[in-house]
Amino acid sequence: MAWESIWKSAISGLCGSIASTALMYFKSSAGILPSFQPYEHFQIAAGHLVGHDVHPNILWLVSFFNGSTAVGLFFGYLYPHLPGGNGASKGMVFGVCGWLIMNLLAFPLVGLGSFATAIGLGVWPAAFSLAMLSTYSVAMGLVYGALERPERKR
Repeated sequence: MAWESIWKSAISGLCGSIASTALMYFKSSAGILPSFQPYEHFQIAAGHLVGHDVHPNILWLVSFFNGSTAVGLFFGYLYPHLPGGNGASKGMVFGVCGWLIMNLLAFPLVGLGSFATAIGLGVWPAAFSLAMLSTYSVAMGLVYGALERPERKR
């Protein structure tokens, strides 16, 4: 991966993380789905994995860092191969794939069940997690697409 692609990936991943954090802040402030707290479930699972409690800020920082680096780099690598004619549509495809992975693998691993059905709130947690990942990935796609030079667009 060329340096140019790496910095675009990092910047777009950071912007996606900021957008997702803003949505989570809004969720908390507005009292939307107060019993759906996926970060708490991941925090508990991480605590079991390392053998002691993990401070919530540590998990948030790891998530923010991961979204700004590893996931951003992966998105940058996949960007030319993702379907869609612009950054937003490529981001949406990436986000839906991430949403499926989260809901079919990560949520069951932390006790929420597939599509967070184990918490008994119907489709709302799955719908909100789609909004959360779409916010992240579309913002990331928009920024990455804007940073692409016209002669490099595919």
